[in-house]
Amino acid sequence: MKRTIEKLHHERVEKEKDCLRRFQQIESAARDLADGGGLARLDERLDRLEKAFASKSDLKAAMPGLLDALREMRSVQARSLDSLRALAGLLAELQRLGLELGDARDREWDALGSNHVGLIFKSMEWRVEKLAAAYDDVRLLMRSFLALEDKLGRLLAVLEEKKLPAPREAADLLEPIRDWRYAGFETRFRGGEEDIRRQQGAYLAFFPKGGRVLDLGCGRGEFLEMLRENGFRPFGVDLNSQMVGLCLDKGLDCRRGDLLEALAGEPDLSLDGVFSSQVIEHLEPMAIRRLVELAFQKLKSGGTLVLETVNPLSVFALVHIYFLDMSHRTPVHPQALRFLLESAGFETIELRESRPLEAERLMPVPASVETSEILNRNIDTLNALLFAPPNFAAVGRKP
Repeated sequence: MKRTIEKLHHERVEKEKDCLRRFQQIESAARDLADGGGLARLDERLDRLEKAFASKSDLKAAMPGLLDALREMRSVQARSLDSLRALAGLLAELQRLGLELGDARDREWDALGSNHVGLIFKSMEWRVEKLAAAYDDVRLLMRSFLALEDKLGRLLAVLEEKKLPAPREAADLLEPIRDWRYAGFETRFRGGEEDIRRQQGAYLAFFPKGGRVLDLGCGRGEFLEMLRENGFRPFGVDLNSQMVGLCLDKGLDCRRGDLLEALAGEPDLSLDGVFSSQVIEHLEPMAIRRLVELAFQKLKSGGTLVLETVNPLSVFALVHIYFLDMSHRTPVHPQALRFLLESAGFETIELRESRPLEAERLMPVPASVETSEILNRNIDTLNALLFAPPNFAAVGRKP
């Protein structure tokens, strides 16, 4: 918006300069017309002729002067008409420029007004989002306190019996707080539940209707909810107790546990789909390979594995998403993930990118600018590097 306002301001200033130049030209043309293109000189000659006729001097001798004066009068008339036409043209152009200047001023003021209103709404939106995030943080924190209260109660009972608590009992006191911290981080920086539902809704089409689908790292359960709403038989696993609690509050089939252990515990050929979003970047490379191999083993023929992760081919995604979360361990290249699925036995593998970034992209140079073709090719190359889609998913089907 700032650049738009600057551009409109520049256009308005240029229109004002054009109007000023035309005013100066009209002033000069009007001055020439006032001079009469020689009317003053002609008036003097006619004066002399009039006196000559009045004094009844030699009329024959005065006739040539009269003819010359008439010719000059015709010439002056022609020049005056040309000046009037030029003046009329200048006035018409001045009128057009005045209208354009008015439009330019209106556009600049509209942009300034819209920008001001936009800033107000953006500020309000930011405050609403901040309040919503704070509410979610408080809700998660209350859950953590309740879990902590329960653990403290059990520990107090052990101490009242004058027994030493087991190390695990003491360690369990820290777990709700640790889980709350990461759950709060996810809530604040990954986006609201509706945002996640919009992003993940496209993946529903990859799974067979009514199928049994396991969501590894299900988080707050957005994808589990969509699966349930669309007639699937979903269940999820997450290591974070706060996330699991949120899923259970929604009536979702979810349990707390290690993702690889949970997947390994499923019977072979028992699943129609395995889904995991924004999880594999948290794992070591060997764990990612093991996850892919286990998924192939547990899926039925025709079952689908969908793994979504941060796109390392997007500099924007690396800077603003991947490095934001300090628990991320492995940026996964799309072709490397494709190879893992192929080597595990998956077929018809598709790499599906998320919605591309638009607002962040560099603007092209107008075609009227010299060398714009070369500049725009360079801008396209930079946009592809800097602002490629922030996420991608590898989709593999078991033959």
